[in-house]
Amino acid sequence: MSAATTNTASAVVDPVSADELTAKAVHKRYEGLVMVRTKAIKGKGAWYWAYLEPMLVHNTDTGLAKAVKLRCSLCDAVFSASNPSRTASEHLKRGTCPNYNTLAKPISSISPSPPPQSTAATPSNRKRSSSSVTVSGTGGVLPGSASASGVSGCSYQVTPLAIVDPSRFCADLSYPPAAATVVTASAGTLLQHQQHLVLSGGKEDLGALAMLEDSVKKLKSPKTSPGPTLSKSQVECAFDFLADWVYESCGAVSFSSLEHPKFRAFLNQVGLPPISKREFTGSRLDIKYEEVKAESEARIRDAMFFQISSDGWRVQSPGTVEQCLVNLTVNLPNGTSLYRRAVFLGGSVPSKYAEEVFWETITGICGNAVQQCVGIVADKFKAKALRNLENQHHWMVNLSCQFQGFNNLIKDFSKELPLFKTATENAIKLANFVNNTTQIRTSFNKYQLQEGGSARLLRVPLHGQESWNWEPLYAMMEDILQSARALQLVFDETYKVASLEDQAAREISEMTRDVGFWNELEAVLSLVKLIKDMAREIETERPLVGQCLPLWDELRAKVREWCSKFNIAEGPVEKVIERRFQKNYHPAWAAAFILDPLYLIRDTSGKYLPPFKCLTTEQEKDVDKLITRLVSREEAHIALMELMKWRTEGLDPVYARAVQMRERDPITGKMRIANPQSSRLVWETYLSEFKSLGKVAVRLIFLHATSCGFKCNWSLLRWVGGHRNTRVGMDRAQKLIFIAAHSKLERRDFSSDEEKDAELFALANEAYDKDFVGLERPP
Repeated sequence: MSAATTNTASAVVDPVSADELTAKAVHKRYEGLVMVRTKAIKGKGAWYWAYLEPMLVHNTDTGLAKAVKLRCSLCDAVFSASNPSRTASEHLKRGTCPNYNTLAKPISSISPSPPPQSTAATPSNRKRSSSSVTVSGTGGVLPGSASASGVSGCSYQVTPLAIVDPSRFCADLSYPPAAATVVTASAGTLLQHQQHLVLSGGKEDLGALAMLEDSVKKLKSPKTSPGPTLSKSQVECAFDFLADWVYESCGAVSFSSLEHPKFRAFLNQVGLPPISKREFTGSRLDIKYEEVKAESEARIRDAMFFQISSDGWRVQSPGTVEQCLVNLTVNLPNGTSLYRRAVFLGGSVPSKYAEEVFWETITGICGNAVQQCVGIVADKFKAKALRNLENQHHWMVNLSCQFQGFNNLIKDFSKELPLFKTATENAIKLANFVNNTTQIRTSFNKYQLQEGGSARLLRVPLHGQESWNWEPLYAMMEDILQSARALQLVFDETYKVASLEDQAAREISEMTRDVGFWNELEAVLSLVKLIKDMAREIETERPLVGQCLPLWDELRAKVREWCSKFNIAEGPVEKVIERRFQKNYHPAWAAAFILDPLYLIRDTSGKYLPPFKCLTTEQEKDVDKLITRLVSREEAHIALMELMKWRTEGLDPVYARAVQMRERDPITGKMRIANPQSSRLVWETYLSEFKSLGKVAVRLIFLHATSCGFKCNWSLLRWVGGHRNTRVGMDRAQKLIFIAAHSKLERRDFSSDEEKDAELFALANEAYDKDFVGLERPP
């Protein structure tokens, strides 16, 4: 096992640094600007994007992106990308660009002609009053109370939107009482009397008066000049985009919000008719589902074989209905993943039921040609359902999810490592004492405000929760470590004297002054963070089966460094890791590691040979056993002979270097394989002489090692929990999930909207904390 440690760790990407995180954020900003510019060039955005081009500025030392700039395509001037609209106004409209004035201006960049001057005006120095009015874009007046509507006493002139035909929506205008209301009567008849007008109903009559004046104008001039409107095809195209957004949000956008008054006002403003939520949940949803399903099935038919991926079997929170969705996805050899179906659960299910669901999914895809399914990867049932299917069908390779395996390792440490038990007990004791003691809690909150700018209780897990969920314990320890300074100030010498009569207080006070307590807490959090970071990377990168052994070797190396840093004995820690490794291990790990040209090692003679020396003796035997199992009995000896030839000759150096060629990822800045499909394509073309071994290789090295995929929003999951017994509701939920999952998998977007929002607010909190620290503690 030590050999595997030293030779495969180099195949794994280094952990993310601060510069790489910055580069990732810069790339997100760059891609957003490129997408906006692309849409604008197609006629769906601002005019100035025809002249401004986003560009990346790289750090000369590291080569990572450090900033996004805007370049003028006319004069090559470079500007900040923080405010493109302002840049366009200052550089293009105001004549700063020497080449812009010689070009024809886009219509949207030309300022509208000034509207007719109002017949009456309010003095500029007058304060706000209840009779303030505003001239509308159509020459009408907006009356309303200054306290109710916040409208200034001055009159403003607004040009109507060019894309809206006001005549289309005159009958749909709403006039809420005591709010700013559009009055289309002439300014001369209303402005002269508005400030001194007294109505029997008070200010509430202004809305009715506006409707009366509007009706009078309609009767006087029934024929209005038609303005520019959207064509039928444009309206339909807009609604198609809107429907795609609603469906792909998968519950984050409520169908009822489509009939919200503010949203209808928005549609009115941009020239679109009102829409019905019934249409979006009926015929339009059915048509979209059929289109996406037909595309998915066509792509599956084109593939020679596939792998089934399934996650969601583990109920994360016992007694709740949020985690009741099992996703079944199809992984194709070309690296794409297609959503297949959703299974709704009410809780834990037996392994036999999962086995039936797996087999039903396989036969539903390929009928009787079940050998097209190479295997299954799932987050549960490795010991029973997956093993039973593998024993019954010799060509199948059924794997357990590596993301789940790494997360389970944290639970193993919390149960078996004495360090975790001691740190957990002390942390719970401290958090409960601080939260439940009024004097301590008040003092603690005061010091929290001084040190961090905010005060809150320490998060404490529910009793017994730590047995199945480590996250609350991790959050509690994080709170304690982040509030270390405040806690130490609370339990100072003064409190020590005052607490001589309280045994519990004395113990807590002594514990907070003990360096060993803080070291243990930091050690536990450091190890948990190490494992969580690797698990998060597995979830994001979705490694293939050949990378499993290097991943675990990388974990062992990092844990050894952790033991050295915190003076922890390596023996007990390595035993926990080895026990979890054996639970997750599959012979396909070793076989794919040997057959994938990505992991070939260059020897002293210049040959690129399979890394057999990185395997243990048992793992070498596993390679032989698996290969003979995956081929017919007649081909078994041929496959082993070809394996020996592969072991001694390897791959041509030119092809090997081509397969292992790496390039920098423009988003994250990491070095990645330039062509991930080259490993399989080499076996199908250049190495076609290996008839039997090649069949095994192409069916093996594309297999995914994790079942992580589509994440559904909790809003839809809660809705499913409330409509589990209605056939129509569940049918709509299936279609919504299918459309949303298909879109997200196509974009390789494996995070939920809730996680994105949490990341956004986390960045905002970090910026606030930096500003606060900068104000309170200047350098």
